[in-house]
Parts: sequence; C-alpha cells; structure tokens
Amino acid sequence: METTLSRKELIRKLKDLGFIGPFSGGKHQFMQKDKLKLRIPNPHTSDIHVSLIKEILRQANISRKKWEKI
Repeated sequence: METTLSRKELIRKLKDLGFIGPFSGGKHQFMQKDKLKLRIPNPHTSDIHVSLIKEILRQANISRKKWEKI
C-alpha cells in the first residue's frame, strides 16, 4: 500500500467497490453503500496518509487484498 493517496483516487476506488457519492453532510462529505456511511476526509494541503486510509478500509470492512486489486 502506498504511503499517501489523493482524495480523488480514494473516491474513485470506493466507487469501484460499489460506494456512491460523495454527498455533503456536516463537516465532512460521505459516501454510502447500502446502510454504511463512510466519512471522506478533505485534506486541503496534501494527500491522505496511509494510516487514515487503513482506518477507512477497516470501517468499510474492505480487506487490504481487495483494495490493492482495484
């Protein structure tokens, strides 16, 4: 897994995995798949660090193996 990922690439990969959005909501946008809502970070100055990507994948119940195939 890379050390960082752009927000645009994160959204693209999540869409490839069946998520829809992003939608506006509160302080962060979110993406949705069935009843699962996943908050999407909005980094203003840099890409998203791997530790946050891992947390998003954990919340979405997406395996690292499945993520890397996308």
